[in-house]
Amino acid sequence: MGKSTLDPRGTQYCSDQTVIKRLRNPLRKVPGPWYAGWTNLPLKLAVISGRRIHHVHALHRKYGPLVRIAPNEIAVNDLKSFKQIHGISSGFCKDKWYASSVILDREGVFNMVDTKAHASRRRLLARPFSKTYLREHWEGEVRVKVSFAISAMSNELHSRGTTDVLKWWTLMASDISSQLMFGDSFHTLEHEYSKGKWYRKRALNSWGRLPPSSHPSFQGAFGNDMWLLDYGKAAVRNMKAAGGGKNVFANIMAEAEKGESIDDLDIQVEATNLIVAGTDTTAITLTYLVWAVMSHTQVRRQLEEEVRALSEDYKDVDLERLPYLNAVLDETLRLYGAAPGALPRAVPPSGATLNDCFLPGGTTVTTQSYSLHRDPNLFPSPEILMPERWTSKDQPYSISENGRAAYSPFGAGSRTCLGIHLAYLELRLAAVEFFRNVSHEAVLAPSATDACMEQENFFLIAPAGHKCEIALKQ
Repeated sequence: MGKSTLDPRGTQYCSDQTVIKRLRNPLRKVPGPWYAGWTNLPLKLAVISGRRIHHVHALHRKYGPLVRIAPNEIAVNDLKSFKQIHGISSGFCKDKWYASSVILDREGVFNMVDTKAHASRRRLLARPFSKTYLREHWEGEVRVKVSFAISAMSNELHSRGTTDVLKWWTLMASDISSQLMFGDSFHTLEHEYSKGKWYRKRALNSWGRLPPSSHPSFQGAFGNDMWLLDYGKAAVRNMKAAGGGKNVFANIMAEAEKGESIDDLDIQVEATNLIVAGTDTTAITLTYLVWAVMSHTQVRRQLEEEVRALSEDYKDVDLERLPYLNAVLDETLRLYGAAPGALPRAVPPSGATLNDCFLPGGTTVTTQSYSLHRDPNLFPSPEILMPERWTSKDQPYSISENGRAAYSPFGAGSRTCLGIHLAYLELRLAAVEFFRNVSHEAVLAPSATDACMEQENFFLIAPAGHKCEIALKQ
């Protein structure tokens, strides 16, 4: 057999063509580090080390609102471009990145790229996730889970001297999500952790790496997502069974008969996606809310005074009227919203001009609320927790109309999180119960340091220490 040889002239030609192509790329005019035009390796390393939001934010601070972060990817951080990208009918469709999160070869509302298909599915799911519907049908169920979590947290605080709020918020959010989506709770609050009642979350990043679970007691619970998908079949069974456990999909088929297209597999996929989306997001936000408020004595005192003035039979509609509670929630979501990372979109085929720079069609553009929410032109003293910015007017720190337009902890435009009203329902009820019944007898534990609570980013954020402990006040 003769030796295989490689013609060096051919290799040189390919190399030369690659260099020429890179040097002629229209994106070469976009500011950024020199390597971004040649490799995405630094970005990948930031992704798998949980540092993507910090990596991109540092590049924005160095290079400005438009930064090339990879050969075909541009990070964007100015309000005008943000509106242009995420505006309804903008033409910027979800990037192919979202295809990596498709399960069972069936798209759900989260990862649908086609705008018409997404609009149709979202209309179908909108009613059971409306504020009115959730309050009428699910507020009582949510309150039961919240009360259980608060009692368990308080009991552990007194028996052990410390308790991990991240653990309890995660169990609570898991039980709420599973009850609403599947019609059958995982009952993790009763058992703290029960094998077969938890799932490993997939990393929604381009390498498909599984991140550490937000709490270490859940690590290694499952080797894949098939258990969760199998459990998702319960959503279909309960939806159809007259005597089955009700879920948010109970009236979906009736609505579908009016013209919308959805089948059993769609329901299974949507239920699975929504429980993944609705558990850690709520738990992480509540965890950072507790840590942030308990780190600021005056904020804590004012919040406790407001929520303790409520009557015993308060409803969520009453909580929505509390100015300081909602200011604290908004400020927590600004600084510690659970999904502050990249929202990749594809530039329309005809191209687009952002920040006076033309980008060819097919270029990936990403925005991240982590950076937008820390823009001092939009949020004065952006790193400081200041609920008053949401309630005060005509002050140097008051939030402007541009700041409100940039505020996007639940996404933006037609892709705003479907579960936003459920999230606020849980956040309000849980925060009120914690600061009525637990906070007065607790302080942050010595372990709840800035380093422990640094934001680790695998699509969602989580405390780098994977816990947030409070201790019994002495």
